[in-house]
Amino acid sequence: MQQNYQDAMAMVRKFSKPDLFLTFTCNPSWSEILNSMEGVQRPEDRPDIIVRVFNMKLKELLEDICKHGIFGTVLAYIYVIEFQKRGLPHAHILLTLDSESKIRAKDDIDQFVCAELPDPCTDLRLFQIVTKCMVHGPCGVIY
Repeated sequence: MQQNYQDAMAMVRKFSKPDLFLTFTCNPSWSEILNSMEGVQRPEDRPDIIVRVFNMKLKELLEDICKHGIFGTVLAYIYVIEFQKRGLPHAHILLTLDSESKIRAKDDIDQFVCAELPDPCTDLRLFQIVTKCMVHGPCGVIY
């Protein structure tokens, strides 16, 4: 853990403070996990599969961010993986963007963040995903 801290501080010295903080959480209902279960197995019975699928999806996310530039040009990034109470992995990711990609005003934030529910008449599937995975109360999921 000390080495991670030192790496992060070296990154800040070289590239300046991070511009974005992301959290990426494993979903035990991902099809890749569920399709790998045999018989009556549940995802929590197979932490090896959970971690393998999480790492695969984290790699894809970092590729979208760094190679495809969904937030702009990334100069540097660092992440740490932690495990939640139920054993599910999640990653905390810090991104430092180049000067052209930096967020300077509230309108810049609106390009990346939306705090509205999708219209179920326009995109029912997106509405279902957002209400299932992103909407929660102070003590957990709202049903």
